[in-house]
Amino acid sequence: MDIQKYVEEICRQTREAVPVIANMPTADKNNLLMKLAAEMRKKAPYLISENEKDLAAARESGLSGAMIDRLALNSERIDGMARSIEEIAALEDPVGRVENMKTRPSGIRVGQMRIPLGVAAVIYEARPNVTTDIAALCIKSGNASILRGGRESINSNIALYELVSETLTDSGYPAGIVTLITRTERELVPVLLKQNKYIDVVIPRGGEGLIRRVTEESTIPVIKHDKGLCHTFVDATAEEDMANSIAVNAKVHRPGVCNAMECLLIHQDYPHKESLLTAMIDQKVELRGCPETVKILPDIIVPAKEEDFDTEYLDLKCSVRVVDSIDDAIVHIHRHGSEHSECIVTSDYFMADRFLKEVDSSAVFVNSSTRFHDGGEFGLGAEVGISTEKLHARGAMGVEGLTTLKYIIYGRGEIR
Repeated sequence: MDIQKYVEEICRQTREAVPVIANMPTADKNNLLMKLAAEMRKKAPYLISENEKDLAAARESGLSGAMIDRLALNSERIDGMARSIEEIAALEDPVGRVENMKTRPSGIRVGQMRIPLGVAAVIYEARPNVTTDIAALCIKSGNASILRGGRESINSNIALYELVSETLTDSGYPAGIVTLITRTERELVPVLLKQNKYIDVVIPRGGEGLIRRVTEESTIPVIKHDKGLCHTFVDATAEEDMANSIAVNAKVHRPGVCNAMECLLIHQDYPHKESLLTAMIDQKVELRGCPETVKILPDIIVPAKEEDFDTEYLDLKCSVRVVDSIDDAIVHIHRHGSEHSECIVTSDYFMADRFLKEVDSSAVFVNSSTRFHDGGEFGLGAEVGISTEKLHARGAMGVEGLTTLKYIIYGRGEIR
């Protein structure tokens, strides 16, 4: 089948499933998700064996260690994926919830009801857990979904999708509620992005190139889940142990993910600069610093180029800049950041308050690691992604972010 027909057939089947999933009772949605979680644990050895095919290809192609880490599945990660699905099942179902109901002088009662978006097409890279996270979130929020994962995780994605599809059909529901595009041709994406007849929203999550391509080519509304050029600002009053712990965790815990720190900003009056930098170096982090930073450890820190401050490394590398004030830190973040996640480490309430109010990112932290910007950590079960958009949904996007509102009006014969 040629690409145009292949994509159109997938989109048509998914659209046909919309009334089924949109009106599925909450209990049925929850039962589906609990069955899926159980099947994932049961089939873990099979999932790991399929994932190993992707890992072998990734090693052969020279993919970075951080990217291979994002790709890898093991028993612990599969159990975590299953727990995420169970957490999504336990969430309140937003579909059908009535909000803001009020009586108008005319006598009519006006409110808003939460409803699904319809068909969500999600285009993503590398991490196979995204396949089941998105499938579960869309099922819980009453949406049909079309999933397009990266070539590097194709075997893992197909194995996970098979579990989703079997769970749906075994429960008497159409498999088209969740569809995975199993062909890997790059030419598929432009065709998919023109299917506004069938698709209501496109959600890309991945590298800069993917985001730019989707945004430029789509005729469908796009919610961007852009790169994570995240900052930690260590203020002059920060506690030494806390600053060291937060900065190391933000960079080292999983350097290949979007909420990892990519740039460390240090107030010029902070007295423990060398301790902070040494804590990072001890964890094998390559530091690329401004001239003031290089002076602290001149034999170790690499002089930074200006473009380093615009780089999402996704690796054990970090840019460092010494700044004169919180104002300079905020200006730097606005100039170089991606409006993803930023943190201030401080003992000064007023500095913390300024940072929260003036930094325009989707999540702003005081005295905690940016690694917490995650759907599971925020109580969402998982996330479709972390939106860097300002319209409709921003930050970790969970079940409620996959719904919208429509007005509902009750009357007793009122006319205007």
